[in-house]
Amino acid sequence: QVQLVESGGGLVQAGGSLRLSCVVSGLTFSNRAMGWFRQAPGKEREFVAAIKWSGFSSDYADFVKGRFTISRDNAKNTVYLQMNSLKPEDTAVYYCAADNKVLGPIWEARYEYWGQGAQVTVSA
Repeated sequence: QVQLVESGGGLVQAGGSLRLSCVVSGLTFSNRAMGWFRQAPGKEREFVAAIKWSGFSSDYADFVKGRFTISRDNAKNTVYLQMNSLKPEDTAVYYCAADNKVLGPIWEARYEYWGQGAQVTVSA
């Protein structure tokens, strides 16, 4: 059974930081691209960041560049999202997702496996 379990969400003041973690089980982790997405109330889910299976390449949405960092620890089957300089508009449920194929580039990733989400709330 494939499971992606996010943790690390919470309430933080504007300008603060949070680190999300996503532990993956039930599928091979070290050879899959991983992504983070978010969905704010009343809005569609949007891409936040992605990282190649090797960890040597990553991509970010323009609205988080310079503030968020995606990383992974293949020995722990875990992907992280370090979020700094948080803004109230970053408030959303954050989801991690795994590519449905192995050894692919991040720009071709098709995210088939999803976590249940972690709430991040940033107060003004």
